[in-house]
Amino acid sequence: MKNFVLFAGISLCSSIAFADEQRQVLMVLSSYGAVDENQTLIKPGFEFGELTKAYYVFKRHGIEVTLASPLGGKPVADSYDKSAPYNERFLKDEAALSSLANTYKLDEINANQFDGVFVVGGKGPMFDLHQHKPLKKVIAKIYEGEGVVGAVCHGPAALVDVQLNDGQYLVSGKRVNGFTNAEESAFGSKWLKDFPFLLQDKLVERGGIFEQDSVMLNQVTVDGRVITGQNPFSTVDTARAMVSALDVKLLPEQYYRDDATVKLYELFLNDRQLAIDKLQKEPQIYDFKMLAMISVVQINNATSEFQVSASAALLEYILPQFIHPIIIMTLAKAYVRLNQFENASKVLDLGIKKFPDNQKIKSFIASF
Repeated sequence: MKNFVLFAGISLCSSIAFADEQRQVLMVLSSYGAVDENQTLIKPGFEFGELTKAYYVFKRHGIEVTLASPLGGKPVADSYDKSAPYNERFLKDEAALSSLANTYKLDEINANQFDGVFVVGGKGPMFDLHQHKPLKKVIAKIYEGEGVVGAVCHGPAALVDVQLNDGQYLVSGKRVNGFTNAEESAFGSKWLKDFPFLLQDKLVERGGIFEQDSVMLNQVTVDGRVITGQNPFSTVDTARAMVSALDVKLLPEQYYRDDATVKLYELFLNDRQLAIDKLQKEPQIYDFKMLAMISVVQINNATSEFQVSASAALLEYILPQFIHPIIIMTLAKAYVRLNQFENASKVLDLGIKKFPDNQKIKSFIASF
């Protein structure tokens, strides 16, 4: 009986230790990026901001992070804003920089050591991660070992050819997302011609049920232990969804200014007054210029009258505080599309007063 009690005690202690064990996440970066002798990007790499945002979500929740790439060592990032708070923090973090300078080679990774894998986006994954056999094995093994698989933006390219033990593709029958065809059309022109496939199309081809929001809005899709984010502004929420799936208690939300601005735009679509109240109460949290450019992008890529109308309404609100020829032109075009010709004339009159030498505004007025 004593031995049984001792054994039970040991088992209980072991289960408690396991429950409190620090979670381990493998963050995967593309090795495809390259620069010339002038440090000009000649091949696309990974998205630095997606790395840094996700890295600090995991770290904040006590999750141990290991960085890996196909070639190991220091991979090349796409161009990025060093002054962005998440990037600036990483660039001052000696431990983080050391990990990035010495990423593990994926063929040396023991998948059994990890509770989850998170694939960082950027254009690079479209060229190397989708066909990297060691990575496909790691992802499959982590998933079939009850682990969590996450990816953001072009990161889901790493999932398209992952097959499980039964021969089925990992994404088959699952709700997934990633950088959309519309986003490629709007923002991917530099490298798009070289892509081996379009991510959205390939995920659908592999049996994925593709979900998406409008261009460059925050969309995270969770289907069991597969978690995918649409674009860079989905990074924090994708990482937070992974934290939750790893059974780690989520801490209160902390969003960067760019992410908060995207969320405010999304709120405006559903509750305009609440969004304006938030903006007026804490204007320092949001970026007015970015809010205007989101509205411009949405109008230029809108597929419904609602998108045009809502974005135009937000531009109307922003206009007294931030005026630019692009905003004038876009708002005028939105009014024309909505058959509000009087409003279009008014905003063009304002534009020509503020920017009397702008030829595009003059041409638009002439054709109006």
